[in-house]
Amino acid sequence: MNYILPFLSVLLGYIIALVVQPKDKTNLKLLLAFSGSFLLSLTVMHLLPDVYEKQQPNIGLFIMLGILFQIVLEFFSKGAEHGHVHGSQKMNQIPWLLFISLCIHAFLEGFPVGHHHDLAIGIAIHHLPIAIILTTFFSHAGLDKKAIFAFMITFAIMTPLGTLASNYLPQLNAYYGQITAVVIGILFHISSTIIFESSEGHKFNIAKVSMIILGIGLAYFV
Repeated sequence: MNYILPFLSVLLGYIIALVVQPKDKTNLKLLLAFSGSFLLSLTVMHLLPDVYEKQQPNIGLFIMLGILFQIVLEFFSKGAEHGHVHGSQKMNQIPWLLFISLCIHAFLEGFPVGHHHDLAIGIAIHHLPIAIILTTFFSHAGLDKKAIFAFMITFAIMTPLGTLASNYLPQLNAYYGQITAVVIGILFHISSTIIFESSEGHKFNIAKVSMIILGIGLAYFV
Protein backbone atom coordinates (compact mmCIF):
# COMPACT_ATOMS: atom_id res chain seq x y z
CA MET A 1 0.00 0.00 0.00
CA ASN A 2 2.92 2.37 0.67
CA TYR A 3 3.87 2.15 -2.98
CA ILE A 4 0.49 1.89 -4.65
CA LEU A 5 -1.53 4.65 -2.91
CA PRO A 6 0.55 7.67 -4.04
CA PHE A 7 0.78 6.20 -7.54
CA LEU A 8 -2.95 5.53 -7.83
CA SER A 9 -3.89 8.98 -6.51
CA VAL A 10 -1.99 10.70 -9.35
CA LEU A 11 -3.43 8.27 -11.90
CA LEU A 12 -6.94 8.86 -10.54
CA GLY A 13 -6.47 12.63 -10.65
CA TYR A 14 -5.25 12.36 -14.25
CA ILE A 15 -8.33 10.32 -15.26
CA ILE A 16 -10.74 12.64 -13.42
CA ALA A 17 -9.26 15.67 -15.19
CA LEU A 18 -9.62 14.04 -18.62
CA VAL A 19 -13.07 12.52 -18.12
CA VAL A 20 -14.86 14.99 -15.85
CA GLN A 21 -12.94 18.11 -16.95
CA PRO A 22 -13.85 20.04 -13.76
CA LYS A 23 -14.50 23.74 -14.34
CA ASP A 24 -15.65 24.71 -10.83
CA LYS A 25 -12.54 25.32 -8.71
CA THR A 26 -14.47 25.52 -5.43
CA ASN A 27 -14.46 21.78 -4.75
CA LEU A 28 -10.78 21.54 -5.71
CA LYS A 29 -9.93 24.34 -3.29
CA LEU A 30 -11.78 22.56 -0.50
CA LEU A 31 -9.99 19.30 -1.32
CA LEU A 32 -6.69 21.18 -1.29
CA ALA A 33 -7.53 22.69 2.12
CA PHE A 34 -8.33 19.22 3.48
CA SER A 35 -5.16 17.70 2.02
CA GLY A 36 -3.04 20.56 3.38
CA SER A 37 -4.39 20.27 6.93
CA PHE A 38 -4.20 16.47 6.87
CA LEU A 39 -0.60 16.54 5.63
CA LEU A 40 0.43 19.22 8.11
CA SER A 41 -1.20 17.33 10.98
CA LEU A 42 0.54 14.07 10.04
CA THR A 43 3.84 15.94 9.90
CA VAL A 44 3.39 17.56 13.32
CA MET A 45 1.88 14.53 15.07
CA HIS A 46 4.04 11.76 13.61
CA LEU A 47 7.11 12.84 11.66
CA LEU A 48 8.28 15.68 13.92
CA PRO A 49 8.22 13.72 17.21
CA ASP A 50 10.00 10.82 15.50
CA VAL A 51 13.04 12.80 14.34
CA TYR A 52 13.42 14.60 17.66
CA GLU A 53 13.00 11.35 19.58
CA LYS A 54 16.04 9.96 17.79
CA GLN A 55 18.02 12.94 19.14
CA GLN A 56 19.85 13.59 15.90
CA PRO A 57 22.05 16.72 16.02
CA ASN A 58 20.93 19.91 14.24
CA ILE A 59 17.49 18.56 13.32
CA GLY A 60 16.00 22.04 13.52
CA LEU A 61 18.60 23.28 11.04
CA PHE A 62 17.71 20.52 8.56
CA ILE A 63 14.00 21.38 8.88
CA MET A 64 14.79 25.00 8.01
CA LEU A 65 16.93 23.80 5.10
CA GLY A 66 13.91 21.82 3.87
CA ILE A 67 11.77 24.96 3.92
CA LEU A 68 14.46 26.88 2.05
CA PHE A 69 14.92 24.05 -0.45
CA GLN A 70 11.18 24.01 -1.20
CA ILE A 71 11.22 27.76 -1.78
CA VAL A 72 14.01 27.24 -4.34
CA LEU A 73 12.07 24.40 -6.00
CA GLU A 74 8.99 26.60 -6.29
CA PHE A 75 11.04 29.19 -8.17
CA PHE A 76 11.16 26.62 -10.99
CA SER A 77 7.82 24.86 -10.46
CA LYS A 78 5.85 28.10 -9.98
CA GLY A 79 4.06 26.57 -6.99
CA ALA A 80 2.61 23.56 -8.81
CA GLU A 81 3.18 21.45 -5.66
CA HIS A 82 0.26 23.21 -4.00
CA GLY A 83 -1.95 23.67 -7.07
CA HIS A 84 -0.75 27.18 -7.83
CA VAL A 85 -0.32 27.05 -11.61
CA HIS A 86 -1.12 29.99 -13.83
CA GLY A 87 -1.07 30.93 -17.47
CA SER A 88 -2.87 29.75 -20.59
CA GLN A 89 -0.14 29.99 -23.22
CA LYS A 90 0.21 27.10 -25.68
CA MET A 91 2.96 24.58 -25.02
CA ASN A 92 5.00 22.72 -27.59
CA GLN A 93 6.86 20.50 -25.13
CA ILE A 94 6.94 19.47 -21.48
CA PRO A 95 7.96 22.37 -19.19
CA TRP A 96 11.17 20.70 -18.04
CA LEU A 97 11.98 22.94 -15.08
CA LEU A 98 8.52 22.34 -13.63
CA PHE A 99 8.83 18.63 -14.38
CA ILE A 100 12.23 18.20 -12.70
CA SER A 101 11.35 20.24 -9.61
CA LEU A 102 8.06 18.36 -9.13
CA CYS A 103 9.83 15.01 -9.48
CA ILE A 104 12.46 15.98 -6.88
CA HIS A 105 9.69 17.11 -4.54
CA ALA A 106 7.68 13.89 -5.02
CA PHE A 107 10.77 11.67 -4.63
CA LEU A 108 11.73 13.27 -1.31
CA GLU A 109 8.14 12.98 -0.05
CA GLY A 110 8.39 9.23 -0.50
CA PHE A 111 11.42 8.80 1.75
CA PRO A 112 9.73 8.83 5.21
CA VAL A 113 6.78 6.75 3.94
CA GLY A 114 8.87 3.58 4.44
CA HIS A 115 9.00 4.34 8.17
CA HIS A 116 5.60 6.05 8.56
CA HIS A 117 3.03 4.05 6.62
CA ASP A 118 0.19 6.47 7.42
CA LEU A 119 2.02 9.16 5.49
CA ALA A 120 1.25 7.28 2.25
CA ILE A 121 -2.41 8.23 2.78
CA GLY A 122 -1.48 11.87 3.34
CA ILE A 123 0.72 11.99 0.24
CA ALA A 124 -2.01 10.30 -1.82
CA ILE A 125 -4.63 12.83 -0.69
CA HIS A 126 -2.14 15.64 -1.35
CA HIS A 127 -1.32 14.44 -4.90
CA LEU A 128 -4.93 13.87 -6.04
CA PRO A 129 -5.99 17.52 -6.49
CA ILE A 130 -2.50 18.44 -7.74
CA ALA A 131 -2.81 15.81 -10.49
CA ILE A 132 -6.26 17.12 -11.45
CA ILE A 133 -5.03 20.72 -11.59
CA LEU A 134 -1.85 19.88 -13.54
CA THR A 135 -3.63 17.69 -16.09
CA THR A 136 -6.34 20.32 -16.62
CA PHE A 137 -3.73 23.07 -16.97
CA PHE A 138 -1.66 21.11 -19.51
CA SER A 139 -4.76 20.14 -21.50
CA HIS A 140 -5.95 23.74 -21.73
CA ALA A 141 -2.43 24.83 -22.70
CA GLY A 142 -2.56 22.43 -25.66
CA LEU A 143 0.27 20.15 -24.54
CA ASP A 144 0.38 16.88 -26.51
CA LYS A 145 -1.70 14.14 -24.86
CA LYS A 146 1.20 11.68 -24.94
CA ALA A 147 3.42 14.25 -23.24
CA ILE A 148 0.80 14.85 -20.54
CA PHE A 149 0.51 11.11 -19.93
CA ALA A 150 4.30 10.71 -19.74
CA PHE A 151 4.54 13.67 -17.34
CA MET A 152 1.84 12.37 -14.99
CA ILE A 153 3.05 8.74 -14.98
CA THR A 154 6.60 9.85 -14.18
CA PHE A 155 5.29 12.15 -11.45
CA ALA A 156 3.19 9.25 -10.10
CA ILE A 157 6.14 6.85 -9.74
CA MET A 158 8.51 9.31 -8.06
CA THR A 159 7.06 8.99 -4.54
CA PRO A 160 7.09 5.15 -4.66
CA LEU A 161 10.69 5.38 -5.92
CA GLY A 162 11.57 7.51 -2.91
CA THR A 163 10.00 4.92 -0.61
CA LEU A 164 11.84 2.14 -2.43
CA ALA A 165 15.15 3.98 -2.05
CA SER A 166 14.58 4.53 1.68
CA ASN A 167 13.80 0.83 2.19
CA TYR A 168 16.63 -0.70 0.19
CA LEU A 169 19.52 1.78 0.13
CA PRO A 170 21.41 1.56 3.44
CA GLN A 171 23.49 4.60 2.46
CA LEU A 172 20.32 6.72 2.63
CA ASN A 173 19.04 5.06 5.79
CA ALA A 174 22.22 6.13 7.57
CA TYR A 175 20.97 9.70 7.16
CA TYR A 176 17.29 8.96 7.79
CA GLY A 177 16.90 11.61 10.50
CA GLN A 178 18.47 14.39 8.46
CA ILE A 179 16.61 13.55 5.22
CA THR A 180 13.31 13.23 7.07
CA ALA A 181 13.93 16.60 8.73
CA VAL A 182 14.41 18.14 5.28
CA VAL A 183 11.14 16.50 4.15
CA ILE A 184 9.41 17.89 7.26
CA GLY A 185 10.51 21.37 6.24
CA ILE A 186 9.21 20.76 2.72
CA LEU A 187 5.86 19.51 4.02
CA PHE A 188 5.59 22.40 6.49
CA HIS A 189 5.96 24.89 3.66
CA ILE A 190 3.71 23.05 1.21
CA SER A 191 0.86 22.30 3.61
CA SER A 192 0.77 25.72 5.25
CA THR A 193 0.81 27.40 1.83
CA ILE A 194 -2.08 25.19 0.67
CA ILE A 195 -4.14 26.10 3.74
CA PHE A 196 -3.67 29.84 3.30
CA GLU A 197 -3.98 29.91 -0.50
CA SER A 198 -6.97 27.62 -0.95
CA SER A 199 -9.53 30.43 -0.84
CA GLU A 200 -9.83 33.64 -2.81
CA GLY A 201 -8.46 36.67 -1.00
CA HIS A 202 -7.01 34.43 1.73
CA LYS A 203 -10.35 34.56 3.58
CA PHE A 204 -11.52 31.75 5.81
CA ASN A 205 -15.06 30.48 5.32
CA ILE A 206 -17.13 27.83 7.04
CA ALA A 207 -16.65 25.18 4.37
CA LYS A 208 -12.88 25.68 4.32
CA VAL A 209 -12.54 25.69 8.11
CA SER A 210 -14.66 22.52 8.26
CA MET A 211 -12.35 20.76 5.80
CA ILE A 212 -9.29 21.86 7.78
CA ILE A 213 -10.80 20.57 11.03
CA LEU A 214 -11.73 17.29 9.30
CA GLY A 215 -8.15 16.91 8.08
CA ILE A 216 -6.75 17.50 11.56
CA GLY A 217 -9.24 15.08 13.12
CA LEU A 218 -8.53 12.26 10.67
CA ALA A 219 -4.77 12.71 11.08
CA TYR A 220 -5.17 12.43 14.87
CA PHE A 221 -7.02 9.12 14.62
CA VAL A 222 -4.85 7.60 11.86
